[in-house]
Amino acid sequence: MSHITWFDAYAPGDEPQLGGKNASLGVMTAAGLPVPPGFAITCAAYRELLASNGLAESLTEVLADVVPDSPATVSAAGTVARALVMEAQLPAGLDDEIRAAYAELSQRCVRADVPVAVRSSATCEDSPDASFAGEHDTYLWIRSPDAVVEHVRRCWASLFTDRAIAYRRAMGYADDGIAMSVGVQKMVLPRTSGVAFTLNPHNGDRSQVAIDASWGFGEAVVSGSVTPDNFLVDKVLGTVTRRTISSKTVEHTLGDDDTVVEVDVDETRRDEPCLSDEEIAAVAKLARKSEKHYGCPQDVEWAIDADLPAPDNVLLLQSRPETVWSRKSPGPSRRGDEGYLESIVHTLMDPLHGRASQQVR
Repeated sequence: MSHITWFDAYAPGDEPQLGGKNASLGVMTAAGLPVPPGFAITCAAYRELLASNGLAESLTEVLADVVPDSPATVSAAGTVARALVMEAQLPAGLDDEIRAAYAELSQRCVRADVPVAVRSSATCEDSPDASFAGEHDTYLWIRSPDAVVEHVRRCWASLFTDRAIAYRRAMGYADDGIAMSVGVQKMVLPRTSGVAFTLNPHNGDRSQVAIDASWGFGEAVVSGSVTPDNFLVDKVLGTVTRRTISSKTVEHTLGDDDTVVEVDVDETRRDEPCLSDEEIAAVAKLARKSEKHYGCPQDVEWAIDADLPAPDNVLLLQSRPETVWSRKSPGPSRRGDEGYLESIVHTLMDPLHGRASQQVR
């Protein structure tokens, strides 16, 4: 059987084999949301690794010595368990499957040895009463078939980090019932990135999409090291109702050693918009599509991938519920559903509205 599931071929029946994170990527891809391309190595591959090497019994014996409130026993067991997984022989054919899938992903991305994120996606992460965030490992900017196979192993082994073992003990989860799927997903090298809210974060107006954007990686926007360009987009008509272009003096970009570094923006780009009108419309459309899919206002992280042609270069990196205005009841001074009608009336009364949107430098 194949141990590879492509995100763009996801079907609901695949969910038990993918763990929470990879299933979510499959769901978003199936919904037409443009997440970066990739594939998952199924949980069945991990289970076959255990079976073909007789590891299930060995791991049970090693972990039997763990005392939950004794960090020393947790550390000792984790060290041995991780070594057992890292040294185990891969099931027949699995190495070739992973390498072939990585080669196909590189071909799809039109880039030799495409850099990827290798992400853990454990079945225990599906539990509604527990959060395994940070307990299992993810590796970024991984290149080459050898490195991908190596880091798939490291993700499997991260089921037995000290923190993961201790957390399972604290939550009452059995070690022998867990499995790990591993996602391999193209890293995005953004020309421009930022955030978008499917409401106006200043007043809660749900008839607008608010976009913050800057050159390079989104760290510059999130950290506040740069004042981003800001755009307000009317949801109904798609027109830009306000645009503020800032002087963007720094950007975060990829250094020679595959680390993200802050550099000065060259003077020719500092005061230029980092999004075209077509890209503004594409980001707003992406945010609205995410809102429709999840059924509530969204806080979206997005990027313009420098490696992809338009219009396929606008990608969704993350989408989460907006939590400030969404929890408030509409007051008399706020525009609620009537905001859509008000927006249309405003545009009809000001026919230059869409072309003469405000620009501040």
